[in-house]
Parts: sequence; structure tokens; C-alpha cells
Amino acid sequence: MTESHTPVLVVGGGPVGLALSCLLSDQGVDHVLIESHPGTSRHPKARGVSARSMEIFRRLGLEKEVRAAGLPAEQVRFYRGRDLIDPDYVRNGLAQEPGGGPEHTPSPGLICSQDALEPLLLRRATERAGSRIRFAARLVSFEDDGLGVRAVVEDRATGRLDHLQADWLVGCDGAASTVRTGAGIAMEGPVGLGRYLSVRFEAPLGEVVADRASASYFLTVPGRGGFMAVDNDRHWIYQYPLGPDAESDPTDNELLAGLVRRAAGIPDLDVTVHDTMTWRMDAQLAASYRRSRVLLAGDAAHVVPPTGGHGMNTGIGDADNLAWKLAAVTAGYAGEALLDTYEAERRPLARQVVDISTANAANRAGYRIDDELLLTAAYRSTAVIPDLEHTGEHGVLDPSGYRPGCRPGERAPHIRLAPGPAGVTSTLDLVGPGFTLLTADEDPRWQAQAEAVRQAGVPLALRAVRTAGQQEADPGQWARLLGADHANTALLVRPDGHIAWRGDLPADPTTLPALVRRVLADR
Repeated sequence: MTESHTPVLVVGGGPVGLALSCLLSDQGVDHVLIESHPGTSRHPKARGVSARSMEIFRRLGLEKEVRAAGLPAEQVRFYRGRDLIDPDYVRNGLAQEPGGGPEHTPSPGLICSQDALEPLLLRRATERAGSRIRFAARLVSFEDDGLGVRAVVEDRATGRLDHLQADWLVGCDGAASTVRTGAGIAMEGPVGLGRYLSVRFEAPLGEVVADRASASYFLTVPGRGGFMAVDNDRHWIYQYPLGPDAESDPTDNELLAGLVRRAAGIPDLDVTVHDTMTWRMDAQLAASYRRSRVLLAGDAAHVVPPTGGHGMNTGIGDADNLAWKLAAVTAGYAGEALLDTYEAERRPLARQVVDISTANAANRAGYRIDDELLLTAAYRSTAVIPDLEHTGEHGVLDPSGYRPGCRPGERAPHIRLAPGPAGVTSTLDLVGPGFTLLTADEDPRWQAQAEAVRQAGVPLALRAVRTAGQQEADPGQWARLLGADHANTALLVRPDGHIAWRGDLPADPTTLPALVRRVLADR
């Protein structure tokens, strides 16, 4: 038996846990990740990667790899028909089509199934954290004494038990979270909204759907369930709805192949069933995201119906919000109360996502995928200093559509830059990994304020939208977004890309450090 210490212990090596590991490494936070399974998921469960998640992967340097592993952009369509050969099918795209209006993001979403995404995240996490990424390692138990967490971890290959002392424990271990149960945090909301059998199979359907290639194929009456494209050629998932009175799940491969043939509308289709997975549609939210030294993220904190493709993306957003806060607290330049803003910011967002996705489940024939929904997030917490004219506003997401702005709490807007240095084509590329003070032009008067923040031990970079070698592709766009009353305003942008404060150059050089301390709950 060994004993060791880590600032952060992450339990769960799915997309959310692996994303959190990558982000913690990006912030310079030493951590250990454990995952009970020996490898990444073989089943292409979650598939939709939203624009906001792609922006996070862009920041991590993973966008190109994820895009290469996904379906081509022209196949991100949604089919509705009685079967796959229905001549009267309907096919539509995203709620916001790329190129269909103003460009809101440099990184539009795509379809990249979980079994393809996880290995990319695992490789990056392992590159940064090495042997501290431990698969086939199970959390046996933990104790939280208010000062830290003492965890017992089992190596599943050898049975060896290790004691691990962590300052913070983050449960990214799914809907049946061991961490959440151990922390005594309840889940709230309905379960059993539907029950489905997911059949992973191989069949030569590429030519069949060549003129209607889509990401998802929803079957209308008399069809049942739907198909999810893995590669829109030979590899597929069939989602078969199980009735509430089903005594047992179909397991015979020939019976399963028959279900696939019937749903596809091709009686002689050559089908090879690889495996199955049964899942239940729930709509639940954890009563709390933090208890003492334990925090929850992803499905451990919220179980979202898949109708809309927001579940995994909400979890990746959790990781992005939490990573920089853990970094600030563990490095000592933020107070522990900063971690309370994680729940204040993310739980209301998850509440809206659950409600939107539940409504979609009741209206399967009518909803469309909203790739930009999570771009509309506007946080209200003590980690945001609101403008006086906006102090009374509430709400997190805006389902009516994304409208770029520069108000505190909002995601800093994307503005296309040209020509710019290598790798910088958007204002989003100017942000992070620490705090960023973003100005319209290079103004040396902000240097003293920025340096005072850095002298206080807080990482901060001073960057400008317009420099000698970099301009807006659409001249004047930055000023139009800021508005006439804020033309010379600077934005203090958090490491997760959300605006913490905006204001004019203070006369007192201690003003900005005091504002940053306020954001960081370090008073």
C-alpha cells in the first residue's frame, strides 16, 4: 500500500474528466485522474460537439484533430422519414447554418462520436500528466475532513490499494456517480422518461443514404426509433425504444439484425451486430455541485435527455469553468469561496439545458439542434463584476439566439482578425491561459495596471485587438460591439473566456488589482 498527495483528484475518465485533466494541465495544476474502466468507450454514445466545446478544444490545441475525426460538415443534417429509403423524407440542418449569417464563432460544432473523441482527449491528457492518468483504477472510498479528502484507490489489475490525499476531489464519474453518493448529494428530477436499446452494428448503408446523408435519422410512424451515423458508410447505431412493459431486452443477434432491417426498410440488408447497450432517459440535477472539498461535474451533476445534444457539452463547459478556479485556489491567489461561484454559474445553466432537452423529447418531430445555445451563457456570480445598468438582470442561456456583446458575465465575442501572428485569427485566440486584459488598441497606460496585478501573483496578459500587425477583418467591429458609451473600454477576461469586468482606465493604479481580488474572492 502506498500513500501520496495531489492537489486535485479527478474521478472519471470520460469526455468531461479527460477535458478537465487537459484544462488543469493547461493551468499548471498537478492532479491525478482515475478511471475504473481499462480503456476509453467503445460505444459511440454522445456525438454532438457544440461550438462552445470546439472553442475549448481550440484553446487546448485539439480542434483540428477533433474535426478530422468527425463527420464532414455537409453531413450535419437531420433526417425524418418512415425508414431510410422513404422517398418522402424531410432533411434539415442546424438551427444556425454556418455561413447563414454573421460569424459568431471560429469553431462551429460537428458530429464526433464519443469513441473517437475520448482517445484524442486521453492522448493529450497523458502527454501533459503522464502516469498520473490512471485507467483500471477504482475509487473504493473517500473521507472528507474539511481540510482535504483521503481516498482509497484500487488498481483493478493487481488488487493493490493505495491511499491518496487530495486537497480537492472532483466527481466526473457519470450519472451513477460514486463521488456524488459518497458526498451525500441528492439528485432531483424525473427518471424513466424513456428506455432504449442502442445497437452498434455494421451494414453497407453508405450508398443507400448517399443522397440524404445526415448525422441522425429519426423514424416517423410506423417506424420506431432512429439511426445515428458513425461514419455514414458501414458503421451505425440503431436506437430502439423499449416499451415500459418489456420483460427482457432483446439479446439474440439475429433478432437484433431483424429490428435493424425492419427499421431501415431493407429486408435483405447484410447486418453484423457488434454490441448493445441499454439506457434510460432521465432529466435530473444535483441538489448541490459542491460539498466541502468535493465537487461534481458532467453527468454526476446533471443528467440531460439526449434530445438536443447538450449533455456532454454542458459537462465540458463545467470542466472549463472549474479548472481555472481550482488553479487559482490551489496556487493561493484566490479564496476558497471562488469555488462557490462554480455552482452559482453552472447549475442554473444546467437547469435550463435539462428543461430545453426535456421539451425536445416531447416534440421529437419539431426541434432542431442549436449549435450556438451554449454561446449565449451569461454568468451572474461574485466572480463577475456587473455594469451598474445590468445589475438587476437574470438568466443564463438565451434560447432565442446568440447576440454577441461585451457585457460582464458574457463570453468574450469572436471577431475575425487579419492578418495577425501565426495561430491568431480570432479575438478568442488572444484569451488565456491566465486572465487577459483586452483593449481596443495598444495603450501603454494600461501597463502599470496590468503589472500591478501580476505583482500580486495573478497571471494576466495585456493584449490588444488592433496592433501594428493585426486588425479586425471587418474594420470597426470591436467598437460596434462595445457600443458608443464604451468605445475606449477594456475587458478583463477570465481564463474560461467570460468577461469578469469592463471599464475605462482607472486613475488609481491599485484599482485593477482590487477588482481582480474581488473576482477571485481574495479580500
